[in-house]
Amino acid sequence: MPSEIRTAALAYVRDRRLLQARSADKSAFYMAGGKIDAGESAVEALHREIREELGAGIVAESVEELGVFEAEAFGHPPGTHLHMTCYLAELTADPQPTSEIAELRYFTVDEYAAMPDVAPGSMLVFRHLQELGLVD
Repeated sequence: MPSEIRTAALAYVRDRRLLQARSADKSAFYMAGGKIDAGESAVEALHREIREELGAGIVAESVEELGVFEAEAFGHPPGTHLHMTCYLAELTADPQPTSEIAELRYFTVDEYAAMPDVAPGSMLVFRHLQELGLVD
């Protein structure tokens, strides 16, 4: 039976590049954020996950929903569906990798697409931001 992963993610753009995070045990870079816990809203999950992954808070009044992106969940069994609510927002501090994050990197669309492993959900966000003229 197919399963669904519901997540909240941050599209953090600097110098026309999108921030991506790589966990210590993963090969692909993905959107900063994570799973929405039971009883938690997507925005609440976003705040919690960004504190956990980037060591920074989100400026509450800057949160703007970018959209919902659906794709095959990268790194999960075939048939696992990703439902990702993605937000634009400002951070209270410069993002830093936390204990669960091995590396942070900013990418253009072409740089991300050229990586050996590409998360389909992240690629959808990259393309959308490119269409909006926000990333190269």
